[in-house]
Amino acid sequence: MTEHAASPRRGDTPAAHAPGPQHVVETMTGAQSLIRSLEAVGADTVFGIPGGAILPAYDPLMDSQKVRHILVRHEQGAGHAATGYAQATGRVGVCMATSGPGATNLVTPIADAYMDSVPLVAITGQVASKAIGTDAFQEADICGITMPITKHNFLVTDPAEIPRVIAEAFHIAATGRPGPVLVDIAKDALQATTTFRWPVETSLPGYRPVTKPHAKQIREAAKMLVGAKKPVLYVGGGVLKANATAELRILAELTGAPVVTTLMALGAFPDSHPQHLGMPGMHGSVPAVTALQKSDLLFTLGARFDDRVTGKLDSFAPYAKVVHADIDPAEIGKNRPADVPIVGDAREVLADLIVAVQAEFDAGHKADYTDWWVKLNEWKTTYPLGYEPAPAGGLAPQQVIERIGQLVGSDAIYAAGVGQHQMWASQFISYEKPATWLNSGGAGTMGYAVPAAMGAKAGRPEATVWAIDGDGCFQMTNQELVTCALNNIPIKVAVINNGSLGMVRQWQTLFYNQRYSNTVLHAGPEHDGIAAPAQGTRIPDFVLLSEAMGCVGLRCERPEDLDAVIKQAMEINDRPVVIDFIVHQDAMVWPMVAAGTSNDEILAARDVRPDFGDDLD
Repeated sequence: MTEHAASPRRGDTPAAHAPGPQHVVETMTGAQSLIRSLEAVGADTVFGIPGGAILPAYDPLMDSQKVRHILVRHEQGAGHAATGYAQATGRVGVCMATSGPGATNLVTPIADAYMDSVPLVAITGQVASKAIGTDAFQEADICGITMPITKHNFLVTDPAEIPRVIAEAFHIAATGRPGPVLVDIAKDALQATTTFRWPVETSLPGYRPVTKPHAKQIREAAKMLVGAKKPVLYVGGGVLKANATAELRILAELTGAPVVTTLMALGAFPDSHPQHLGMPGMHGSVPAVTALQKSDLLFTLGARFDDRVTGKLDSFAPYAKVVHADIDPAEIGKNRPADVPIVGDAREVLADLIVAVQAEFDAGHKADYTDWWVKLNEWKTTYPLGYEPAPAGGLAPQQVIERIGQLVGSDAIYAAGVGQHQMWASQFISYEKPATWLNSGGAGTMGYAVPAAMGAKAGRPEATVWAIDGDGCFQMTNQELVTCALNNIPIKVAVINNGSLGMVRQWQTLFYNQRYSNTVLHAGPEHDGIAAPAQGTRIPDFVLLSEAMGCVGLRCERPEDLDAVIKQAMEINDRPVVIDFIVHQDAMVWPMVAAGTSNDEILAARDVRPDFGDDLD
């Protein structure tokens, strides 16, 4: 299996040897060579916009029978669509833009992919090689700009290098810790005549990701897990990237240890599984956050001790030893020292751990977490996720998202924007399978949901795809609904419309004395702090806006209409559907650990601090 087949494993066969032309030597332009190289590495979808410097590549792209190009409305949309495609399919996402502003519009999605370890190849046109460095029209040093936010980038001025560079870019993006790679190609290199050769020999002497873990470390980790009294399997997005969810479940059920899954790992372990405690972090469940704090062993798999999970770092899990397994050695010990560091692919690590733990059991060293589960189940029972109902006759945003999840089901793909709706979507939709939850976790990019859902649907047209978006996020990238309508990409979009920048408003409520500076979205500054939009004051009117972009626009304002409107949207599959859910603006995300404070200070609800029956409460 090659690394660009469906659901690839990191570290598989290099892209240069993917199914494609065998021993081909042909004379063609650099632009033709680029398209042939994309075909050869298995790329089937490119999201982009043509422009002057990249235009030579668009001519042979028109003739390709293997690569579908989707013309987006903004380069940021192209980048997020490529990310959504990659997250939903497991294959490398591809986006394309011209030089200068076209390339710089890709910076945000490239940074987003870098933070969330998404395999992405961004191809940009560049001014002619002799004009580089002269401040030519639409020139920008996109390699220099993106150097801190890519795994690697290439500037190509010799057309003969195009096949090798494309093969290397796909290989780097997909292997080891996945991430974005930029390929910047000078216009004259695209226009020049060259010789296309395939397959190519890649030359990456400094790039050899370690995938196989050290046996001694595995044995030591297994001993610590079996010997612990209060362990937690702290699972991050690396488990999903490695397609290691089956192995994770085997290890969890073999040991009986509790599992928490980070925001980037939702779906790696079924939410409904009795050993799952929920999501840790700033808005994680009380049992998940508390289990980490009171554990004696953090068994960390593909996670990076992110500040949103740890809270105040020096008070995080103070009694716990740490086993930290990660494909990226730079992550181990970066934020929290590891007692047992393990460098390796999560699937390889878990497979070896299962064998090592079983060997411990066979030697009579049986894990016993009985007392630990008594406490965990007590916390699960006492502090379940919940929410306050909306004022009489109104819609609670949590209720909307919960019903979407219940009616649509766990086979669908859900892409969220950033803010309150993102957290509610992580809390109130049940994720039972991998690759069903897409979000911008590290960068927190508003505007991610619609283009990411578009990319996911393009990559998996058989799947039902919902974007759960806020009215603030939606206004950043909703133009890609035009792209969806024109390209037969029938996504569903739920706009959780509270008339404000909800998460910012929540912080203003809690920390800024309810001074709502510039968070009302439907009125001018003189109306800051007024209620959610009433009939006649909707600027914009999302139903009319959606219909203008070729979608079906629906609106729901009453709880009694909620199920009927969701079902109506589910029955429309020939074009995109947007539902404007009018919800009350005072709903807040709970639980919450305030930024910069200890996880010990978690609030289950406003002014409600859990009582764990010990001296640390």
